[in-house]
Amino acid sequence: MEIRLDGKRALVTGGSSGIGAAIAVELGAAGAKVVVNYRSHADAAAEIVRQITDVGGQATAVQADVSDQSAVVKMFEQMDDVYGGIDILINNAGIDGKRVMSWEIDPEDWRKVIDVNMLGSFYCAQQALKRMIPASSGVVISVSSVHEEIAWSGYSAYAASKSGVAMMTKTLAQEAAPYGVRVLAIAPGAIKTAINKPVWSDPEQRKDLLTKIPLNRIGEPKEIAEMTVVLASDVASYITGRTIFIDGGMTDYPSFAEGG
Repeated sequence: MEIRLDGKRALVTGGSSGIGAAIAVELGAAGAKVVVNYRSHADAAAEIVRQITDVGGQATAVQADVSDQSAVVKMFEQMDDVYGGIDILINNAGIDGKRVMSWEIDPEDWRKVIDVNMLGSFYCAQQALKRMIPASSGVVISVSSVHEEIAWSGYSAYAASKSGVAMMTKTLAQEAAPYGVRVLAIAPGAIKTAINKPVWSDPEQRKDLLTKIPLNRIGEPKEIAEMTVVLASDVASYITGRTIFIDGGMTDYPSFAEGG
């Protein structure tokens, strides 16, 4: 089965690197017109646009900090001008913040993670839904994490933000379903991106990480991107209000494979 998104208008926040870049490229390859959002690396965003257009796709880059509500409004207005609306939103922009125990972290650092990961996702979803609801069509997919379910010491803000995104997804899906709009989340596990390189490139850390993954390997960004295309397509037309875990079984708690 070949999945196509011809003519669909997609926005990928944080689309200039890592999982976001892979998703943007895969959406473009499936025929979608893609807006690659970036915050501070215009050259990297331009490279993703080039990769999409070089194979005959349509793409443009738009700068915006998703934690700034006014910047998000402006970004969607720019997308209206370029593509005339939106059919697919991928809420991917996110940060994990500093590793600090909760009783030691500066509250402003904690708030920054929430502002980007949760409020940023909401600001973008709100603008997308304002356009999708009247059209009775559209898909919102937020990139969550296995840490919406698995605690992560030193990263309380990150885990809290992803749990918040999960419940926000369910609630927005409930609100939007009567209008034919789907709202989903995907939760990657350990994925081989540049931001994770210190872990997967270090033999000892990699060995420890693999003990947490039943499939015994680290995932590739393309695997996340391909599933995102499936979920954004009509193949998944009866799926809404759920987080789809793409984690090699990490949330299956492999430490319980033997004993109890």
